[in-house]
Amino acid sequence: MAIRIRSRFHAGGRERTLAELASVVAMLSWKLAVESIRRMREAKFDIDLGRPYFDYVCETMAFHAHFADRVAFDQLDAARRGEFTTALAKRMAEAIEDNADMLLAASEAGACRRRFLEVFNAAGVDYADYGCDAKGPDFGFRRAYAARVRESMPEKDKNWVYDQVMEIEAPEGVKAIQKTLAGLFGGDEKPARRAREGISGE
Repeated sequence: MAIRIRSRFHAGGRERTLAELASVVAMLSWKLAVESIRRMREAKFDIDLGRPYFDYVCETMAFHAHFADRVAFDQLDAARRGEFTTALAKRMAEAIEDNADMLLAASEAGACRRRFLEVFNAAGVDYADYGCDAKGPDFGFRRAYAARVRESMPEKDKNWVYDQVMEIEAPEGVKAIQKTLAGLFGGDEKPARRAREGISGE
């Protein structure tokens, strides 16, 4: 299933708020995560509905969020970058919470949202030492993402997940996010190297 990626955005002549821009990226990330699971399954990786599906979606959307944050670092001043990334993480958490019934059969209200923000913050620590260039996250960044995905994979898939995630899943997501961010920020993005602090669900 092809995902339509928007590269031009209009707001009736007014400047879009950073929260609105973040919402666009969050919804794209959700679609990309679901599409990534489809490819993983076609490649014979076992990602069943329930906790495995939920974990994969959280890790993939967190990876997208941290990549988008690196782009924002290069395109926005510090205050606006922080506003954008905070809004992005929280909007992603809301999207996951809104689809809680699809992801986890039984969960208390707010649990999926809180769990995503925990994953986002933990992933930020793992990605902090790695950088990006015009082509996207570097080898270490992508490997750290694959290592986080590996943790929730069944034993039979653990030895093979690095190649699939680093060479296919990460680049596919990055390409789509880059194109969308270029339209949102109005320029050629140059992903930066610095990470940012964690985000609270409060």
